[in-house]
Amino acid sequence: MKYVYLTLTLIMVMSCAPIRVDYDYEKTTDFTSYKTYNYYADIKSGMSELDTKRLFKALNTALQSRGYTLSDTPDFFIDIKSAEFQQQRQNNVGVGVGGSGRNVGGGISIGLPIGQSQLGREIVFEFVDENGIGLIWQAVSESNYKPNATPEKREAQFVAIVNKVLEGFPPEKK
Repeated sequence: MKYVYLTLTLIMVMSCAPIRVDYDYEKTTDFTSYKTYNYYADIKSGMSELDTKRLFKALNTALQSRGYTLSDTPDFFIDIKSAEFQQQRQNNVGVGVGGSGRNVGGGISIGLPIGQSQLGREIVFEFVDENGIGLIWQAVSESNYKPNATPEKREAQFVAIVNKVLEGFPPEKK
């Protein structure tokens, strides 16, 4: 029953709050050689400690399901940074009044915002190979953020973000 609730919550979160992700990677990197990972010890994620733990849990679960192993001597390290921002309102109503006469014209237009502006969160995931290569892969995600959400909804949101982010890892060879 718990999994049904989590799945329904995940679907609701994903349908209401689209997650946008941009990817970048070092094109000369052979991603098949990477099997183990770990996190930098000094990560300053910009999130609360509880949210950071939720994100790590979601990332560990997703990476381990893809065959990667958490290790003390990893092939690559993960760094995570986040920032909150006020999203611009997307919906406007335009009201206009205009008139014209002999070679004279004029008009007034007013844009009235509809609804409340939303809080967004950007999370940057960086995978770093410290054996001389440096940054090998990066994903920047943007999604809606509700600071008063329940722990279950926050966890579901992080699972959705991580799944969307890891769609691009490892990058496909073209």
